[in-house]
Amino acid sequence: MISCDTIIIGAGPVGLFQVFELGLLGVNAHVIDSMPQAGGQCIELYPDKPIYDIPAVPVCSGRELIERLQQQIRPFAPQFHLGHTVTALERVHDGRFRLQTSDGLMFDVGAVIIAGGLGAFAPRTLNLPEAAPLVGHAVHYKVTQPALFDGQDIVVAGGGDAALDWALTLVERARSVVLVHRSPTFRAAPASVERMRSLCDGGCMQSCEGDIVGVETIGDTLAQVRVRTRSGMVQRIEASHLLVFWGLHPALGPIAEWGLAMERQQVAVNPSTFQTSVPGIFAVGDINTYPGKKKLILSGFHESALCAFAAHAYLHPGDKANLQYTTTSPALQRRLGVRDASRDSVAEPPPRVAATAA
Repeated sequence: MISCDTIIIGAGPVGLFQVFELGLLGVNAHVIDSMPQAGGQCIELYPDKPIYDIPAVPVCSGRELIERLQQQIRPFAPQFHLGHTVTALERVHDGRFRLQTSDGLMFDVGAVIIAGGLGAFAPRTLNLPEAAPLVGHAVHYKVTQPALFDGQDIVVAGGGDAALDWALTLVERARSVVLVHRSPTFRAAPASVERMRSLCDGGCMQSCEGDIVGVETIGDTLAQVRVRTRSGMVQRIEASHLLVFWGLHPALGPIAEWGLAMERQQVAVNPSTFQTSVPGIFAVGDINTYPGKKKLILSGFHESALCAFAAHAYLHPGDKANLQYTTTSPALQRRLGVRDASRDSVAEPPPRVAATAA
């Protein structure tokens, strides 16, 4: 049995920043995620996609953001349990929670913070038996090594941001790129669609409207992708790799069975504390909902700060966590490992009181 202050379910950017905000208040955390690595959607869906709306960081990739967050939380030494899914959660007699994972880990925890993004999710896959043996080396549902496609013939399937982003990225690396989408209407950003059409007009890539109905192989190597066009004709497209971005199957999984108030498959929270309908269980990031909710990483960071104060108050009733600033507080600087305790020969002045942490 592992005993700790808090469990954070989800190791995406919001879950990682939640570790930081809790750490500033002296609250330790263990982090559980069903994926084998930290990063959530940033790593699984767009590790190399540029992100432009992180404060004071003009641009960084999803991978870079996760690396920086992991560096930022290092002083608090969080314990990660990756490749584990939380299967059971119950309140025990002393008000704490008993939590169990798919691999049999048991936790005795004071508060639970759900930062699960979309919840447990899996890509929508090709319903073609002949494609199954090709997954991982010729059929791909995510991109982890863009260099793999250098000089290759690529078919990209999908009409959303992931499909368009990778088609536009790989057009500069691959020998040929064909984008296959079942509709003339795209869900991707208009600027991406406009650029794709411009590249098609210039002969740099191709676009095909239709449905993938089969693949042909030579041994264990992909040779062609069969597409049924709107006219009913089947077109064979030469390809050595097929990238499928048809979106995800988001599902709350066991979270839906924990008795939490829900709204449209999202966890309802109080926006002043981000506590759910069950005291001691909180939710931050894309998995929660409240009036005015915006699904932005920036919003999730704000939620993590307020949630940390609320979780501290729940864990330590009557012990008010006053606001301190990392620029001036010796206590916070010691927790961050940037100040030597031996420097503090006199008592610290009382911190100013406010609502959020700097």
